[in-house]
Amino acid sequence: MSMPTNTLSIFALGGLNEVGKNMYAIQNDDDIIVIDCGNKFPDESLLGIDLIIPDITYLVENKEKVKALIVTHGHEDHIGGIPYFLKQLNVPVYATRFTLGLIELKLREHKILRESELIEINPDSKVKIGDMDVSFFRVFHSIPDCLGIVFHTAQGNIVHTGDFKFDLTPASNEHSDIHRMAEIGREGVLLLLSESTNAERPGFTPSEQMVGEHLEQAFMKAKAKIFVTTFASNVSRLQQVVNAAQKTNRKLVLLGRTMVNVVKIAMERGYIIVPEEMIIEPRDMYDYASENLAILCTGSQGEPLAALARLSTGEFRDVDVLPGDTVIFAAGPIPGNERGITTIVDNLFELGANVIYGSGSTSGMHVSGHGYQEDLKLMLTLMRPKYFIPIHGEYRMLYHHRRLAESVGVEEGNTFILKNGDVVDIENSTPRQTREVPVGNTYVDGGEVGDLEYVLQDRKKISEDGMLMLILTINKAEGTLLAEPEVISRGFTDGDFSKFRKDIHRITMETIEELQAENRMKRNAIKKLLKRNVGQFIRSDSRKQPMIVPILIEL
Repeated sequence: MSMPTNTLSIFALGGLNEVGKNMYAIQNDDDIIVIDCGNKFPDESLLGIDLIIPDITYLVENKEKVKALIVTHGHEDHIGGIPYFLKQLNVPVYATRFTLGLIELKLREHKILRESELIEINPDSKVKIGDMDVSFFRVFHSIPDCLGIVFHTAQGNIVHTGDFKFDLTPASNEHSDIHRMAEIGREGVLLLLSESTNAERPGFTPSEQMVGEHLEQAFMKAKAKIFVTTFASNVSRLQQVVNAAQKTNRKLVLLGRTMVNVVKIAMERGYIIVPEEMIIEPRDMYDYASENLAILCTGSQGEPLAALARLSTGEFRDVDVLPGDTVIFAAGPIPGNERGITTIVDNLFELGANVIYGSGSTSGMHVSGHGYQEDLKLMLTLMRPKYFIPIHGEYRMLYHHRRLAESVGVEEGNTFILKNGDVVDIENSTPRQTREVPVGNTYVDGGEVGDLEYVLQDRKKISEDGMLMLILTINKAEGTLLAEPEVISRGFTDGDFSKFRKDIHRITMETIEELQAENRMKRNAIKKLLKRNVGQFIRSDSRKQPMIVPILIEL
């Protein structure tokens, strides 16, 4: 469906009714500005998939209208899809200094940094993109240099908050710019898009300062090595670890490529201060007593290939977790990652480590970077929007955020809860939700990117009932078998396969004879009939449906 003329439109292209792969877009006549382009990590049902990124079909179909990508901050669920986006839509990318540093890493890895246009912005920046004037404001989150965005349009001001919380005592010197937010609210906000991650949790989000105090206490009590795992992008948390290590006279070791890269960027750009010669290489750590070592590592979400997972199984080169060591989880589990984290915690306990884990409220080692209910209500009160779209969250979170908005003055009926693909069109400063654009999941599987549903279906089938390969060597000229059919089973049955092999061999020979009698010895006909006949036998005899793969060798 095409966009109505003289209409301002808001597109939900990712991040709604889910946590991850955030992407939104605003279209004003012939200008489209995209907001964020993140990725989502697959669950165990997506066998072999590396990443899930937004479906940008609508944007590619309207590529001449896409003018820019604005990035609110540098978390993976907001920047992880950018390399794949730019390979199809090479538009300018606007982001803050630290966020650009993280984006540059990704673009260099994908070998597209040189041809990409990266434009640095800050909370005071004002830019004109197409016919839209865009300004920004500072918000505080769990990563440096986060922004909210104001789109100044003829219909009215549209505000996107990015991810945020209000922390009056942050570990860094960054504060949410409440005065600027109030000023934007006084100017008038037609429509507010605001994040909803913690809309179910009452009160204000606890301060980052609490974590620093708990970390220092744990460092002082520890008698041997200390391992701390957290999000590499949480630079204020990394600084807290550095501070605790410095106070307890510990050298710092970095494990995991992402951790090393982010700390390097943060140090180069002045976002983290590390005393000279404090960081040492893993291979040098055993030159120091264990009580003088702290290790920062990736893997807080139970990722099987991350540093902590390999440490927990004794498979990390040069570094071991020994009895008496302390391991601190300074990050909360993302929903869906609990099983992987539990496995690693169990492994660490088996190694004799003292493990400090659990939610932030129980361990004191983590506070959320997302606003609780009172934070969200404060944002709504400052912005005073006429219309409201809760974003970035699952449906229940969006629902609770709508109720919060109504409690602080947004009229009932003026809130839109969207699903991915939904569009809100604004005409004469009045929004309505009447259409949608096609969206879905785009999968990254090694070097392959696209809709891989058919591949996943095959993998799922193999994982459940296994696979049978029927190998036939055929005389191409005469259409006759040159050797006995070979049957190979993988994952089909753990019992005695010989009883199946004999019957499958018989059915294969009968199928070939039938095709020869009908003069139908063509590749497609052979494969189709073998799959049907052998499949029917397997289903009736074993109640299983393995993938059947005929392999024809024509000589």
